[in-house]
Amino acid sequence: MADLFHLKNGTDIRGTALGDGPIDLTDEAVQTIVRAFCVWLGGRGVSSPAVAIGRDPRLSSERLERAAVRGVCAAGGRAILTGLSSTPSMFMLLQDEPCADASVMITASHLPKEKNGLKFFVKEGSLEGGQLDEVLSIAETLPPAEWGELAADDGRISRRPYLEKYAADLVRFVRTATGEQTPLAGKRILVDAGNGSGGFYERLVLRPLGADTTGSQFLEPDGNFPNHIPNPENAEAMRSVCEAVKRHRADFGVIFDTDVDRAGAVSPDGEEINRNRLIALISAILLEETPNAAIVTDSVTSDGLTAFIRAHGGVHRRFKRGYKNVINESKRLNAEGINSPLAIETSGHAAFKENYFLDDGAYLITRLLIALAKASKEGRELMSLIADLPEPSEAREVRLKFSEGTDYKTLGKKVIGELTAEAEKLPHLSLAPDNCEGVRINFDKEHGNGWALVRMSLHEPIMPVNAESEERGGVAKILATLHKMMNGYRFLDIEKLL
Repeated sequence: MADLFHLKNGTDIRGTALGDGPIDLTDEAVQTIVRAFCVWLGGRGVSSPAVAIGRDPRLSSERLERAAVRGVCAAGGRAILTGLSSTPSMFMLLQDEPCADASVMITASHLPKEKNGLKFFVKEGSLEGGQLDEVLSIAETLPPAEWGELAADDGRISRRPYLEKYAADLVRFVRTATGEQTPLAGKRILVDAGNGSGGFYERLVLRPLGADTTGSQFLEPDGNFPNHIPNPENAEAMRSVCEAVKRHRADFGVIFDTDVDRAGAVSPDGEEINRNRLIALISAILLEETPNAAIVTDSVTSDGLTAFIRAHGGVHRRFKRGYKNVINESKRLNAEGINSPLAIETSGHAAFKENYFLDDGAYLITRLLIALAKASKEGRELMSLIADLPEPSEAREVRLKFSEGTDYKTLGKKVIGELTAEAEKLPHLSLAPDNCEGVRINFDKEHGNGWALVRMSLHEPIMPVNAESEERGGVAKILATLHKMMNGYRFLDIEKLL
């Protein structure tokens, strides 16, 4: 089967699985790729592998689950169905249960309902991009297989739900850390699962810890996502959970993405704890425990966050966007003897050294709730931990599109190179010393009093521009300057800068 590489998205498989338009994540594609994964496992010494298969509630997920089962069985393996799952639970299963050699999660994270995808895990972690290339190369050379129908009582298929065990481990973790059975008693904490997989957290984690979960919303899995997209970065989704926190006078709000590998939070006043604020909050908690640690983030974090981490005794390391990139950089620092307990993106992907460097939204929230319980016992508010976070007056992201059919990667490299050269010449601009992708430019007080990062999207023909300013109206000045500098690039829609 040819042309499967176009389904690769970083370290995952992503495609269109249903709808009126072209469908490229077909049953045959899933069967073939999962079969190739099993062949790849065989090359690593795991013959006849037992592969756990989980899924999110998307409308196509059960159908693709059946296709994945056929792929495992065609390769001579055994399929273990975990049913509705979170992505992190599919990795933790491999650490806790001797039943599986590897796992596959069927999900497309926060993407629209017609999309779906595959994430692959072995006991060491999720597949790297190069390993996924190896799987796809195998898939494109496999001979056709007779899929047929598999009987419900086929000995190669078993069912083993794991989400309850995963949740129970989180409860045990909180009780051990706080020394109490119900450390959240008296606290109203609401969850917005966006009808994704995260509703379990309200029922299986918060309630056993004593929390009042009044006001929790959209907990029932529904692949139509009828209320809002399950995505902590989506403005409508965040507005919904913020309003719920205020309406129900909650002490804390939680929002998960579809497969629960990302999370956002809401303070008691209904304000977002997202992006730089979320990173600052968990950094403050970790730096109290491990002073002088290095916090690795993606490249779009603010200068205020850098100052905050430094003031709390830590070191801020910016790195390239992509959750695997920041995780691998944190791992590299630890291997060099530099303590780096956290790798986190502004998107809400957070991976802890203490938790296998797994990007796990539920674990991140659990860590915050432990801190909330401890702060309450000491008569403090959780948000007091970031009271000294310098926040910009303005912040904005603009996504510039390349014209269709252009070689956007080559053109993007050209634009960034020329912007870098021009910024070096202009007296009111300077290049950031810790730039790690694209070009990060500082603007003096008369020209915006802030900074802008111009970079390429990891997977799309888009050039995102992030800008922050210390004064009202500053971002407009910064973007106007960039518009002038980028005028003449006819292959790029720069009008959004104005």
